[in-house]
Amino acid sequence: MKNTIEQLLNQALEQLISDGLIENRPALQITRTKDAAHGDFTCNIAMMLAKQAGKPPREVAQAIIAVLDSHSVVEKVEIAGPGFINFFMAQESTLNIISDILARGDDFGCSHAAAGEKVQIEFVSANPTGPLHVGHGRGAAYGATLASLMRAVGYQVDCEYYVNDAGRQMNILATSVWLRYLEINNIAFTFPLNAYKGEYIYDIAQSIKAGHGDALVFSADEVFRDIPDDEPAGGDKEIHIDALIERAKALLGKDNYQLVFKTALDSILGDIRQDLEEFGVHYENWHSEQTLADRGLISKAVEQLQDQGYIEERNGALWFLSTRFGDEKDRVVIRDNGQATYFASDIAYHMDKFARGYHRLINIWGADHHGYVARVKAAIGALGEKPEQLDILLVQFANLYRNGERVQMSTRSGSFVTLRELREEVGKDAARFFYVMRKCEQHMDFDLDLAKSQSNDNPVYYIQYAHARICSVQAQLAEKQLEHDISNGQQNLNLLTEKHETELVSKLDAYSDILHKAAFNEEPHLLVHYLRELANLLHSYYNAHPFIIEDSNLRDARFNLISATRQVIHNGLILLGVSAPEKM
Repeated sequence: MKNTIEQLLNQALEQLISDGLIENRPALQITRTKDAAHGDFTCNIAMMLAKQAGKPPREVAQAIIAVLDSHSVVEKVEIAGPGFINFFMAQESTLNIISDILARGDDFGCSHAAAGEKVQIEFVSANPTGPLHVGHGRGAAYGATLASLMRAVGYQVDCEYYVNDAGRQMNILATSVWLRYLEINNIAFTFPLNAYKGEYIYDIAQSIKAGHGDALVFSADEVFRDIPDDEPAGGDKEIHIDALIERAKALLGKDNYQLVFKTALDSILGDIRQDLEEFGVHYENWHSEQTLADRGLISKAVEQLQDQGYIEERNGALWFLSTRFGDEKDRVVIRDNGQATYFASDIAYHMDKFARGYHRLINIWGADHHGYVARVKAAIGALGEKPEQLDILLVQFANLYRNGERVQMSTRSGSFVTLRELREEVGKDAARFFYVMRKCEQHMDFDLDLAKSQSNDNPVYYIQYAHARICSVQAQLAEKQLEHDISNGQQNLNLLTEKHETELVSKLDAYSDILHKAAFNEEPHLLVHYLRELANLLHSYYNAHPFIIEDSNLRDARFNLISATRQVIHNGLILLGVSAPEKM
């Protein structure tokens, strides 16, 4: 119906251009009214054209209506307020949405609007230095939901996890595991403050001991010679741990160091994969940072930037001149020791993404990465790609509350709530739902107690209960030896005249628009709010009117309506990665 109104208005505006009243027409903004007394749809085009036409908005609105073609789906058109054009849709055309929903089923709301566009969404990509925690969960839920929404409107979407398996943090991890291995082999020393300390480090160390006994054991004197047992007050923690990394490499040798490194990486990455799978998050690709260097892509990216004149040598280091593209300062890509920076890997990674044929890239990063946005877009521009083909969405951290108190977390100290623990406590459905209730750039407080409650205050429970309620009524109908005649219900939809019914039909008709807006605007929370409103209308309808009644015509019509409602709730929940239970 919205498309029909858009078509009618565009034809009317073309007529006004032909008549010389206006010279051009801006994009139409057609929205649903909040109050049924003002019709079904409203448009502010008259106010947008008032200055151009040199007339008051209401006069422009009247001129538009005067040349507006009639259509069977539009019952009447009115001017409201300062110049809004309100459209009242014919009841028959509005009710057709019920039949459309029942006919299309699980596919209702989907389209091919973005068919042919190949998109890559890269999200989570946490360093494999420890289990995923609740902070990672928000990016995981947001990325997976966005992928589902975009696929629903026709995009070809690949989800990718960028595995940061190269660089300093991974060396800190390997060294931390080896030091714990020494401890469980009865080597006494003070554990470094800047190493990883979680219980999972012990578990990995135990697996190395089980497989290799004491073959990797060295005395504390050999390990810590010329390295203090602990950082002195005001000392440099970073130098301390870096010195231990070099000592581990020297004592273990290349093969044994790689054994510890790979054991730690494989263990944690396997744990991350399992966590995400059980959270309903699936990836088409797991892309290793190390392979970028192995394939020579980092060198290739730097050379390409050099050829374009965007690299400058300063004191033995190579700098990317990102200020030419609006960045606040230039960035080092190759250090004076010849080592590539993390940013150099990022440049090569994005170069590789475009080489794989994606039309659009979406990176979902933590809000603490906001400083990387300008430099990455600068690099893309320097490589000859269009920076606007990359969307970088920043996800704010989720604050976890239990019993009204905030839970403090630190990955390095090992004091954090893992995503697995969260899922086990509140369930996958509540976790997935709560994480996408707000815009990704907004701070969110995750209330564990609310997420676990079986009450109307818990939004996911409230929506799922609406679905289960309809399933229960459908089961009751069968228990009473009655049948739902869908065809008869279709023929009697005109009997659905109660206010609860007309509001519910109007909300069902809005589903496709909301789905498309959520997908194209990258805003899953819009679907969340829609489902809450739809569930509220269903519960109000359920409490106000009986469905299993003597009048078979009205009964079938009402069952068509609630069956369509059940289908839309089901479709929306599935897109959010949430189940639609038949019993609760």
